[in-house]
Amino acid sequence: MTSYPLYQVDAFTDHLFGGNPAAVCPLQQWLPADTMQRLANENNLSETAFFVQQGDIFQLRWFTPEVEIDLAGHPTLATAFVIFNYLGYAKEVIHFETKSGSLYVHKKGDILEMNFPSRMPHHANAPIALIEGINHQPQQILKSRDYVLVYKNEDEVRNFKPDFEWLNKVDTLGIIVTSKGNDCDFVSRFFVPNSVIGEDPVTGSAHATLIPYWSKELNKTILLAKQISKRGGILYCEDKGERVNIAGKAVLYLKGEYYS
Repeated sequence: MTSYPLYQVDAFTDHLFGGNPAAVCPLQQWLPADTMQRLANENNLSETAFFVQQGDIFQLRWFTPEVEIDLAGHPTLATAFVIFNYLGYAKEVIHFETKSGSLYVHKKGDILEMNFPSRMPHHANAPIALIEGINHQPQQILKSRDYVLVYKNEDEVRNFKPDFEWLNKVDTLGIIVTSKGNDCDFVSRFFVPNSVIGEDPVTGSAHATLIPYWSKELNKTILLAKQISKRGGILYCEDKGERVNIAGKAVLYLKGEYYS
């Protein structure tokens, strides 16, 4: 039996039990994909990140409890937090290679800034299951990787009640619900059909879609965002054209070992 280090980090928050928890598993070499999938399922968090360092580059992969995915924000932030704070990494920039290409994380004091490819959403025809699965019709329905439902105000987003009996029939990774914010530029929530997750507490990858949209709507490139789930999270955002910066804080919840 072999043991591996395991970290659990709350991302996009400055306090425990806030933000979005992610598991981070450093590896010397890749485990079989089905082993990593079983570990992610056992962790039962929205994502588990696995990484292998190769020189100055970190190869990074993300798994939900069900599947491997191509882009994930909060476990990237959590992974960078572990590398910077617990693995003796002295540089101020981490270069990750992923299924979505190169990602970079810059350390700026206690804030970690990620650079992701931009995913501008476009108007979409909503499937019947999506329309039936929401309790209040949005002003706009858009789509990039995920469906984006744009509402009039923060109260409508906060009071959004999904019907997963219908939403589980929608062919999408996620459903973003968003509006302008009361004390920030925009707010959002993120729902995951056909998943044990249900509602994701804070979703960095969703902001690769939200940032270009709200940057254009609000005519500004620097934005403050809040994900208003029960745990809540704060994201510092910047639109860079083809790419976006997504930044936040993180805290360590646990450090241990797992076995396989």
